[in-house]
Formats: sequence, C-alpha cells, structure tokens
Amino acid sequence: MRTESRRIPRSLFAVAASAALITPLAACSGAGGSGGSSDGRSINVLMVNNPQMVDLQKLTADNFTKDTGIKVNFTVLPENDVRDKISQDFANQAGQYDVATLSNYEIPIYAKNGWLHTLDSYVEGDTAFDQDDILPPMTKALTAEDGKLYGEPFYGESSFLMYRKDVLEKEGLTMPEKPTWKQVADLAGKVDTANPGMKGICLRGLPGWGEVMAPLTTVVNTFGGTWFDEDWTPRLDSDEFKEATQFYVDLVREHGEAGAAQAGYAECLNNMTQGKTAMWYDATAGAGSLEADGSPVKGKIGYVPAPVEKTDSSGWLYTWAWGIQKASDNADDAWKFISWASGKEYEKLVGEKVGWSSVPAGKRASTYDIPDYREQAAAFADVTRDAIASAKPEDPGVQPRPAPGIQFVGIPEFTDLGTKVSQEISSAIAGRQSVDSALDKAQKLAEAVAEKYEAS
Repeated sequence: MRTESRRIPRSLFAVAASAALITPLAACSGAGGSGGSSDGRSINVLMVNNPQMVDLQKLTADNFTKDTGIKVNFTVLPENDVRDKISQDFANQAGQYDVATLSNYEIPIYAKNGWLHTLDSYVEGDTAFDQDDILPPMTKALTAEDGKLYGEPFYGESSFLMYRKDVLEKEGLTMPEKPTWKQVADLAGKVDTANPGMKGICLRGLPGWGEVMAPLTTVVNTFGGTWFDEDWTPRLDSDEFKEATQFYVDLVREHGEAGAAQAGYAECLNNMTQGKTAMWYDATAGAGSLEADGSPVKGKIGYVPAPVEKTDSSGWLYTWAWGIQKASDNADDAWKFISWASGKEYEKLVGEKVGWSSVPAGKRASTYDIPDYREQAAAFADVTRDAIASAKPEDPGVQPRPAPGIQFVGIPEFTDLGTKVSQEISSAIAGRQSVDSALDKAQKLAEAVAEKYEAS
C-alpha cells in the first residue's frame, strides 16, 4: 500500500504501535467471555456498535449458528471504547477475542506487528466467498506491505454530502452536482432556520482521531494542506491547514448543530434523521439509515460528492473489516464467521430480513447489480460506489505524503496524535480557544512525532 518514495521506517511499527495503540481501557460493558469453548465451536467477536453490526448481532444465532453450530459471543461497544479494547487485546495477544472489527488504518499496522492471521489460504480454499468480487480499493486497503491479505470488509464507505432536497427547493436553491466547500457554506447560511429548529449543516466536532479529525482532514487536504510534508516536516501551522480549520470551525459554529463540540457521527445521523439539519457531510454509510423503512426523511435526501476546493475529489476511504487475532485458537471457525458475515448471501439476508437500504454495501461489486438493492438504494448507491472508486489514499492532496491515508495518517502514532489534536480542535469549536492557538499546540505535538521519523 506504500510506494517506495514514501517508506516508513520499519523498526518503528513494532515499537511505536505498542506505545501508540495501547491506550487506557475505557469504562465499558458487554459480554465477551474468555476464549472459545473447548471443542472449538464458539468464537468471541469484538465489534463497534454501528447499526450494520447491530443487525448482524440479531441475525447471527438464527442463521450462522443454526447452520454451522458455531456460537458467536459478541461484545459490542462505541467506537472509541472498542478501539481501546481491541488494541489492548491484540497487542498483548491475549487471545480473549478471536475476531474484531478493524479498519484499513489498523490492519496494515497490526499485520506488521504480527498480531493478525493472514487470510490468503482461507480465501483460496473458499471459492464461494469470491474475493474477486470485493471492490479493488478495499482489497488493496486491507493488504499489508508483505503483499498478504489480513482483513475482509464488512462494509466499505467513502464520504459525501447529504442534503434535504425539499428544503433547498422550498428556498429556491440548487445543490451543484459537484459542490465546493465555499458553495456549501453559502447554502448552509441560506437554509439555516429554513424550518423551525433546523440548522444549516451538521459536522462532527466530537474529540477523537476517528471523529472530528476524519472530516476535518479531508477538508484540509482539499484546501491544500497536509499533516506532514514528504520529508516529515509537520505542517499544522501552515496557511493552508489554518485556512481549512478556520473554515470548518466557523461553519459549524455559525450554521452547525447545537453542542457541536460533543457531536460525532451518531449525533449528526440523529439530527439529520429528525429533521434538525439541512445538510450533513459524513460517511456514505449513513445513507442506509436515512433511507431505511420508517425513517422520517426517507426519499427527501439528495447525495453529492464530497465538497472540494483545490483537488478533484476529497472523499475518504474507510472500511470496517474483520481481522483474526494471531493468538486465536479458533481461526478456522473465525474464518467461517467472516466468510458468512462478508459474503454475498448475508447481504441478501439483510435485504430480506431488515431492508435493502440497510445492506452493508460498499465492498462487493455484485451488490450493485441486485435489483432490489438498486431500487431501495437508488438515491445513494452509485454516488457511494463512485466515491469509493475515486478515493486516493496514496495521493489525497496537492503534495506528496510520507504515509498513506486520506482522513488519517497511516502511522501507529496517529491514534495518540490525532486524538490530542482533536481535543484542541474541539475546544476551538466550543469557543474555548482560537484556531491559531489550537494549531500552535497541535504543531508542537506533530513535531514530537516527526522527530522519530526524521532521525531514522
């Protein structure tokens, strides 16, 4: 996944990952149990509590377990909590969990450190799984430097702009087919309070490298900024990074949701569903919930590519994928679960039992040929697939990068760096400090990380 001109010092992966990825365990609840049963017919799965995973949990016993005899013990946690728990268990190779939801950020790093089972032999021996059907960007994102596959996507996503078609129409406004951020800000001002209690846009402000820093970093990219130059020079105090961050903070403070500094993906999804916001820039995966049967805004939402400024595209590339812990004693059964959960038949099961708009899409080409899915997901299916195809993890901005990643920097230290920077940004969104002050502190944090790479 990394080109020769952007090599990352290999020795740092093993050292830095342990320090950066193992964070204090957040208070949490859930049932996981320790290890599988003695006969190997039980596995423990640790996963994020996104709607698609909740559907999976409900469908597993009556389908996968009934057909295979393999019981699945789920531990389901919010994103920040699940990342902490996964990093601790996998880094220590504790073996408590056989399978976990990992993203295309963690997979290459975990693989480098020897924490994951390779999946190539399973894929080769399971023709029904059909790896060739997995969208190429997803397979590439889950393949490590050694050329081996370490993860399978449960669903894939990019990012795009969602907007209330009826609200814009009522105000006599038109959404461009490929909007710029300046156009979006102008529209946000014009639709702010278009309906009682409605804000112009919802943008994440919640601290977390996977929360506010995800959308903000895509804005930074397209405004011409970057976290690091190709030679690892930190650039968080550059004019471009400051312009993008000031724009983002101003937009959410002037026309964004109430309590923006504590609003993440879940809160923005709720605001959009409940008609509290006219626009929302975020993960393409959110569209399934907006268009689900029973959604108050079903059929009212339009979808356009991620807004741009200086780049042709700016949508991120992300997947919640399954990884098998190297220490697992139940790898074969773990693969059977993954093959089922990421397989074609599971998508059909979700379509029939939950609804076609809830299918965990964005990972298989064949999904977009299913008539029922295309009918129910017509508003967002093609926009989503195009966004995934146009994402450029190796070249997301206007300058060369030292590590891959669109909404993150693909180094082990980014979990800690991104989280600390996000706290400063969130503080600026809350009005507790200026953007300049936040980025001055962020620059110093980035300089400390850069020193390790510049010296190697």
